[in-house]
Amino acid sequence: MYFTLGEVLVLFGFGALGLFFFSAIRVREIAVQAVLHASKRDDFQLLDQSVHIQRLSLSRDATLRWRIWRQYRFDYSYDGVERRQGHVMMLAKQVQAVVVSERPQTLH
Repeated sequence: MYFTLGEVLVLFGFGALGLFFFSAIRVREIAVQAVLHASKRDDFQLLDQSVHIQRLSLSRDATLRWRIWRQYRFDYSYDGVERRQGHVMMLAKQVQAVVVSERPQTLH
């Protein structure tokens, strides 16, 4: 059985798409773990236990290589009542930042 060049290219395209998909799932899992770590450190509760992709682009890392930059959004709460939105920025599989607002001041 012989394959044409077009069939081989389509096969490689689907393979590359599959690798991108599984890599994106792994990066999302790393982002969730980073937010869970930040929630323990900064004493807030991650709501829905998930992050959602908000932005996607290309950016250069410290070695000037092109990487995929992702910004995920997540919902959190300090008191369990008020829902707030935070962001986690990822460059390839590296966490760049977890951004949440300051804890509200209580006057007693």
